[in-house]
Amino acid sequence: MKQLTHLIPTWPLCSKPLLGLLIMFSTLGNTHQAFAATVDAAIPQSSLFDVISARAKKLAAEEYIAPKNIELDALNNIDYQDYRSIRFKKDKSVWKDESLYEVQLFHPGFLYKTPVTINTVDSDSKRNRLPFSTNFYQYDSTAAPLKDEIDKSVANMQLGHAGFRLHYPLNTNEYKDEVMVFQGASYFRVVGPNQVYGLSARGLAIDTAEASGEEFPVFKEFWLVKPKPQQTNIVMFALLDSPTVSGAYRFDIDPSTNTAVKVDMQIFARKDVKKLGVAPLTSMFYHGENSTKFFDDYRPEVHDSDGLLTQSQDNKWIWRPLNNPAQLSVTSFSYNNPKGFGLAQRDRDFNNYFDTEAHYHDRPSLWIEPEGEWGNGRVELVEIPTDTETNDNIVSYWVPEKSFKAGDSLKLSYKMTTFNAQLNQHEKARVVRTRIGSAALPGEDNPPPKSHRQFTVDFSGSELNQLSEKLNVIADIQLTTGEVSDVTVQKLPDTFGWRVAFKIAPQDGKPVDMRLSLKLRDKEISEVWSYVWYPNDIK
Repeated sequence: MKQLTHLIPTWPLCSKPLLGLLIMFSTLGNTHQAFAATVDAAIPQSSLFDVISARAKKLAAEEYIAPKNIELDALNNIDYQDYRSIRFKKDKSVWKDESLYEVQLFHPGFLYKTPVTINTVDSDSKRNRLPFSTNFYQYDSTAAPLKDEIDKSVANMQLGHAGFRLHYPLNTNEYKDEVMVFQGASYFRVVGPNQVYGLSARGLAIDTAEASGEEFPVFKEFWLVKPKPQQTNIVMFALLDSPTVSGAYRFDIDPSTNTAVKVDMQIFARKDVKKLGVAPLTSMFYHGENSTKFFDDYRPEVHDSDGLLTQSQDNKWIWRPLNNPAQLSVTSFSYNNPKGFGLAQRDRDFNNYFDTEAHYHDRPSLWIEPEGEWGNGRVELVEIPTDTETNDNIVSYWVPEKSFKAGDSLKLSYKMTTFNAQLNQHEKARVVRTRIGSAALPGEDNPPPKSHRQFTVDFSGSELNQLSEKLNVIADIQLTTGEVSDVTVQKLPDTFGWRVAFKIAPQDGKPVDMRLSLKLRDKEISEVWSYVWYPNDIK
């Protein structure tokens, strides 16, 4: 099911055919104004995805034209503090007091130098482009002089927006919380009840961890469909473009006990793609309970996610704890029509973080559930070395087995759902702790090399925890290379679960790819713990 990809030494950065609309579209050309004229023809929401797909297909058949950056030094040269001092005025929110949802916009500038177009679509299917105006924003502190300078510079032009965020009464009826945000390339974030922003999702990942460098597609235009006053879901569309791929996306956001996002996508290849990453998730893992190097940090753990979770068609669950490796690591899990995968923040105990500002214990987990046939492929996990928590160094995505060549198209759907520590459909015992230390005994005169390690892996689950310690629960351990020794299985006190302890000795400096699960009378009663130990991770 799984293969270990070699380390890379460096990291370079279905509807009816709309015949009439397509004919009109093809004769108008590929300018934004031409498409605006098409949308102004009051296209029904049910047809909008197909029209945007037609535009994406046409873009892919033409030479790529890079979007223009804003040409305003006052915005291009501002720093982080200046940008933070520009705040959207709440009373200017789109649809304020008209529905459960409100939209607030992000100001262009700083890192966001390529504005996007944002449209609203009303109940009559008419499109309205959201204009930029300095009157939407409060310019405080060091950003105060910017307002007049921007007004003078953009008097006769449309500046555009850096992105937007959706507000919805997620936690109380009195206040509309942020529930989703789109800002930068094809990145977006989503939260469920009582969660704070953490990991990000993306529209698409192209050539991630390839020596040639990664390409970052961009959502260049959005269409937000105005919901009815008491409507609890909201639908939006987006047009994606990049030098290699263009595409159309439909998002149906439905916040409830968790926040669910139904995603429909159709992409078109302008050029051959070396590696296509579908439903990508991006996160951060700086250090955690399994870290083997010293971090000069008062916080025991610092991460947005602590593991990758996958589910096969035959309901085998795999948990892969994340790591901050010494060099770039790429691991893949091969599947045929997987049931799901995602990055999770299982550890939700404040005492393991002690961070009263970042609230890492409240970061969301995200689960990707494919809809329809996805065929053969692999879930790929990329772990990038980092020396700071400000870098996103974890990426996961689905890579279809079939190559994506120039002229090809691909249409897929999936559901993205927030959760906390555990999915309802995951009933087997789960890994709750992974700890690593020296394999040497205290005071040992001739200790083994530092690359020889002691592992303790703790499993917990309501049914597992009720088992008697007298039962013969065994550890099924498999290694690709190296040797394992001193394997023990014991029940922990109270209801803390069961622990498997063992030592490994790498062979010839090769990475040790491990799999571990608990069995009772030859029946697997836990998920599979998967881990790769790199001997050079310890100095």
